Amino acid sequence: MSNFPQQPHCLAPAFGGGAAPPPLPSAAGGGQPVRDRKIASAEQLVLDLCEPDLRENALGELSKKREIFQDLAPLLWNAYGTIAALLQEIVSIYPFLSPPTLSPGASNRVCNALALLQCVASHPDTRILFLNAHIPLYLYPFLNTTSKTKPFEYLRLTSLGVIGALVKVDDTEVISFLLQTEIIPLCLRTMEMGSELSKTVATFIVQKILLDDVGLRYICATAERFYAVGQVLGSMVTSLAEQPSTRLLKHIIRCYLRLSEHPRACGSLNNCLPNMLKDGSFNNYIDDPTTRHWLQQLLHNVGGINRVANLQGGLDHIIGS
Repeated sequence: MSNFPQQPHCLAPAFGGGAAPPPLPSAAGGGQPVRDRKIASAEQLVLDLCEPDLRENALGELSKKREIFQDLAPLLWNAYGTIAALLQEIVSIYPFLSPPTLSPGASNRVCNALALLQCVASHPDTRILFLNAHIPLYLYPFLNTTSKTKPFEYLRLTSLGVIGALVKVDDTEVISFLLQTEIIPLCLRTMEMGSELSKTVATFIVQKILLDDVGLRYICATAERFYAVGQVLGSMVTSLAEQPSTRLLKHIIRCYLRLSEHPRACGSLNNCLPNMLKDGSFNNYIDDPTTRHWLQQLLHNVGGINRVANLQGGLDHIIGS
């Protein structure tokens, strides 16, 4: 808390911090007044983030209404002291992570702050600024937790939502930053022990990293990285046999398919691809044509390796004889 001093009730003049809200719109032609009222409301709530006594309510209101406040992300980013206030909310609960003593109320409050950071991470005008400030690093302690209670699960899920917003738009700069900050082990941890929804978001992040050439090369650069990812994907496939999830299965298959497009990784998949993906165990759960196509292409890629190996073996036998 001491790292982020309390900020005064202030915003840059361009945001009209002290202006009174405009009058109510008339019955006809009220589009612009309605928009003005929304802007004024958003500005006041952003102002309130800098007031400790008003912050909790502002966090809740802004997180609920962030979809209707256009350009909320630039407003949050450019308002003096606002990002510091959000980071203050985040670091204030670090002491409750270990031992795990986070209360539902504290979890809900910081999740509201994370939702606003997700808004900033999603906006094209603030995404790279957000990244260059290394703000994702503040979320990593939340992804490193292991408690399965609801307060911690919500915390992990909302934190993953921020990272997911960053990778949703294909951008090698984003992928490179995340790889340098060791996001893969944190995602793998969640894929192993999180709820179905957390596992799905974490797998989606790994999928987006793999779909970038830099990410694919990174994961396939060493046997340790490849097998760490492969082992977790395989264990999730096994668990889906007991508790099927078509959404999670779709992302798992896409990860495997992307790995199969790397020559060395494809050769390794020949030995470690789960049999349940080969024997039709999930056929009844895959009703999405795209996922079916991905699985067929995956099996074709891995099968191609088998055919090459068999052909090479036959040639060796002929040459040897």
